This record gives sequence, C-alpha cells and structure tokens, in this order.
Amino acid sequence: MLHKTLLVICIFLLSACGGGSSSGAGVAREPVIEQPATPIEEPVEAPTLSQFTFSAANNAQLSEDISLDNTENNGVFLGRLLTNTAVNELVASFEFTGSSVTVGNVSQESETSINDFTETVVYTVANSAGTTASYTVDLTKFTGLPVIYLNTDQGAPIDSKDDYVTGNVSVDGGRNSADLSDLEMKIRGRGNSTWYLHPKQPFQMKLDDKAEFLGMPRDKKWLFLAEYSDKTLLRNKITFEMGYLSNLAWTPQGRFAEVYINDQYNGTYNITQKVEESDNRVALGDTGYLLELDQLERLDPDDVYFDSVITDRFLINIKDPNLEFDSAEYSYIKDLLEDFETALYGPNFLSATVGYAQYIDMDSFVDWYLINEITKNTDSQSWSSMFVNVMPGERINMGPLWDFDLSFGNVDYSPAEYTDGFWVKFHPWYERLFQDPVFVEKVKARFLYFKQNQDFILNKIDDYAQQLQWAQQENDSKWQTIGLTVWPNPIVFDTYQEEVDHLKAWYNDRMVWLEIAFSEL
Repeated sequence: MLHKTLLVICIFLLSACGGGSSSGAGVAREPVIEQPATPIEEPVEAPTLSQFTFSAANNAQLSEDISLDNTENNGVFLGRLLTNTAVNELVASFEFTGSSVTVGNVSQESETSINDFTETVVYTVANSAGTTASYTVDLTKFTGLPVIYLNTDQGAPIDSKDDYVTGNVSVDGGRNSADLSDLEMKIRGRGNSTWYLHPKQPFQMKLDDKAEFLGMPRDKKWLFLAEYSDKTLLRNKITFEMGYLSNLAWTPQGRFAEVYINDQYNGTYNITQKVEESDNRVALGDTGYLLELDQLERLDPDDVYFDSVITDRFLINIKDPNLEFDSAEYSYIKDLLEDFETALYGPNFLSATVGYAQYIDMDSFVDWYLINEITKNTDSQSWSSMFVNVMPGERINMGPLWDFDLSFGNVDYSPAEYTDGFWVKFHPWYERLFQDPVFVEKVKARFLYFKQNQDFILNKIDDYAQQLQWAQQENDSKWQTIGLTVWPNPIVFDTYQEEVDHLKAWYNDRMVWLEIAFSEL
C-alpha cells in the first residue's frame, strides 16, 4: 500500500515539473508576450542666436572683423563700425541653435545673406517645435550721427568770411534724418573769435534752393557751429532747450552731425538755423525789423546801424531788412528804439502812459533775461549776439537767443566764470528795468518756472551726451582738445564725461545761487 502511494506521488511530481520528455509533448505552455516600451521623446533645445559678426573676409568694405556684443543677454547685439563705412549691404556671420533663422519672411544663411543695417534688424530663430526667439542687431555706423559731405569746386579751401566758394552738399542721414544728394551750395566762414582763434572753424552754407536739412524746416542758409572751445559740445544746444520752454517767439533748431570737407573728416558740428527773417525763422514778413546789439569793431562794412542813446557800450545794428541810412524805414526803427531808451531812463519811466512799458513785450524781456542770467552768458551783458525784433506798430521783443559757447562758466576773462553773482542784470537796459518793482516780481515768478524745469534740462544734458558718446571721441581724435587748455577755458578736465559733469554741477550751483538771490530782491 505504501509503494503504490509513493508511485502516485512521483508521477505527480514529474508531471508538474514538465519532466520526462525533452520535447514537452503533452504539456501546455503559456506564450511570452513582451510589451513595447513607451517612446521617450528627446528634448528640443530653445532657439538661440549666440554669435554675431561682420567679417572682413565676407565684406570688402571692412578692414577688420566687427563682433557684436550680447553680454547683457537682453536679446540685443550691439556693435559699432569704427570707420565711416556704408552699412546698407553687409553679410553677417552668426551661430544659432534651432532649425531656421529669418529676417522678416526671408530665410537667412550665415556668411551669405545680405541685409541693410542702417536701421536695427530683427533676426528670428525657430526650432523644430515651432518655438521662436527674436534678436535685435543694432549696428552703429561710425558715430551714429548723420554725415554731411561738403565738396567745393576743384577742392577750393573755405578760407574767407567774406567770399563764398561754390560746391555741393550731400547728407547720409542714417537713422535720424533724410538723405540728400548733391545739392548745389556755396559756403564761407563765419563768426568772430571762433573764426580767427580756433583751428576748427565755423561756416555758413547757402543752398541754391530751399530744402529741409537734417529734419529742420525748409530754408537756404545753415550754420555749422564748430563748438571748439566748448568741449561738451552742448552749451548752445542746451540753452536752445531752455528757449523752447520759454515765451520767446522763436528759438533756433540745431542738429549734431559729422562733417567731411572734400573727403576729409573735419569733426562734429552743431548744424543750426540762422537767426534771420524768414517764414520758418524770425517771421517778420516784409515790414518787420531784426536788430542786433553789437560792437563797432564787429560790424561788416555794409552794415547799417545807429548808436544807443543811453550808453556807449553797444550800438544797434539793423540785420533785416537791408536799408539805407537815409531811408524812411531806417528813421522809423531808429526813432522807435531811441524813444524806448529815452522813456526807460526818463524821470517817468514807471508811468503806464509815458513810461518804458508801452514800448516792450514784457514776457519776452523777462524770459530772455532769465535764460541769459541762468547760463551767465558772458556776451549778453553788452557785447554781442543780443537780438531784438519788432513789427511796426507793435512792441519790441527780445530775442531770439544766440551764441552760448561761452556760457555755463566757460570763460576765464570775466566774472561770468563763477556760479555766484548777477551778470546780465548789469546790462544797461536791465540795470534800469530792475528798478521797476513790477518787472522784478515778474522775473522772480518766472524764475520758479525755470527752476521747476531744472531736472528736464539736466536730463537733456545726459541725453545729448549719450548721443555724442562716439562723436566726441572722433571729434577729439581729430582736434585733440580734451585735457588741454583751449581759449577761454577756465578749467580743464581729462575726460569728456568730466566736462559734462562739470557743466551739470555748474548749472546746479547757479540755480541754487539765483534762487536765494531772487528771493532777497
């Protein structure tokens, strides 16, 4: 019985183990099924533009490679061409991560595609997932300012204030102005000390036909201010900004530009409108008068003028219109100014009916005074460049503003160097006006307006200095004035930024002194 039991157990165990036959005959087996693994997607890299260069090998107009900087990782590649080179057809070399690069809808290929970099150019990089990233390429040509080309006939030098030389002018406006091509013009020197004492000279250009110039309204005559003694290049420009804030009827516009004369770089200039009668300038029509308080030794031989009746410190030169000494128009304007000065210094000068006030536009006299006093313009006490305008039957207006290169302390031969002390207040006319309490109160109230705009002017100084960051380097490379004494600088700094900082500090200190001084009047 025991043997039968053991036999049954053995048979059962053999069956369970599948043993007894190598072929497995008679044994049912479950199939082995392998499930496919879930696919693992490879990550798609973000689209990036990592390198951007203009190589000399791919651009015949370049003498060296220009690598643009993106260290701030803000999506902007910045660079500058150190020479005055055309940028409208440049081939870029770049490295990117992604599947494609486009400008607009145009596919881009490194070292092959040509683009115009006059304006900023946006490159769009895409990857296979459809993600895009945009990068702005900002290439500054030379200094970033418009470039003016003055070409005289046969390369004649511009060496006279009296005699024009003929030629043509072209403008590469860059990003800031319209291009101009081969306008006929004539050009001569201008200025007084700025013409005779400085190697970088100012000019007057007269176009054959009226044209917009650097975005300024159409006209024929344009002045090229050299700003040689003003190492910031800013004093005229900033004072004009004050003029735009004022009640003065018109203040000249100006634009910075690089100037080439007969293909030779001549530096950075402030191109301005001329102070003259014109529809877009001092609009006096056919009957108005533009006058300048001036000095005899500064007059041209054909100038028509008359003497001030109250002082020998200046005379009054008739700038517009062209008159004869014995004409009725000459007699009219001479008599009017004499009547004003007589009333101003007469015993009844405060009278509402026979006093000085009936002759002048008070607001223009106040604003002209304050701007010249704030800047402490040395010439405006009684030397030159003091303009007056009047329409027949109307009141006398002060202005426009002009000639501020020797302002903001940039003079070593007068107390105008210092931030304290009145200056224009001692001009013969204003010396008397300050004896009128009504005029004094108007000045004090109006000064508060200019005080409120002090930060605006300081910001303008910074803005224009930034605009000139490359221009001032090129200008100094040409003329080498930074760090050297130039007449009539009272103080010298080693860098352009120090010159700008000094200008701002002088202006701030001046406003502090004037605020206290006016409050005590």
